Amino acid sequence: MPGLAQPIDRAWFERDAPEVAPDLLGKCLVVDVAGIMCSGRIIEVEAYMPDDPASHTFNGETSRNTVMFGPAGHLYVYLSYGIHQCANVVTGPLGSGQAVLIRAVEPTEGIDAMRRRRVGRPDADLANGPGKLCQALGIGAHHDGADLFDGPVAIVDDGQPPPLVPRSGPRVGITKGIETPWRFRVPVVPANEVGTATLRPSS
Repeated sequence: MPGLAQPIDRAWFERDAPEVAPDLLGKCLVVDVAGIMCSGRIIEVEAYMPDDPASHTFNGETSRNTVMFGPAGHLYVYLSYGIHQCANVVTGPLGSGQAVLIRAVEPTEGIDAMRRRRVGRPDADLANGPGKLCQALGIGAHHDGADLFDGPVAIVDDGQPPPLVPRSGPRVGITKGIETPWRFRVPVVPANEVGTATLRPSS
């Protein structure tokens, strides 16, 4: 787990998704799979609200989305296009049906394990997408409903603040609500400005 990492209070997640989303940037997503610890710094997210036509909860509660109506601070995992698992953090008041999709992380721990799970992929392509990060970190359908405060998946704060001015814009990979600017990303700092290029969100 990242050094000096501290758990985040559950009440922190009980805010609306568009408020939580940019604040998640810089936090660490940590996953323990059979004693193998992997983590990544969150660098890209998307917010989804119940009155949003792109949200899984827009038409009400179903067996698929029931976790989104549960307590904040739980993980909602779904299968996208029958191929990729996607991980979301449930936010807001109980029963509100909202969440934040974690779209990309910068690997920080357990990188060798991520390479084995994403064999043949360059390091820059290990976790720069929602399906990629789930595969790299070992997040699967069995993590749906996992409590981030009591289980193998956690989001912690190691003191890295979110960017003062995150990049924001329309969400991607959806066909409805595409104009809503609830995609938030860590700005990419050019290598010639800082010596090394870090924090590379998905394109």
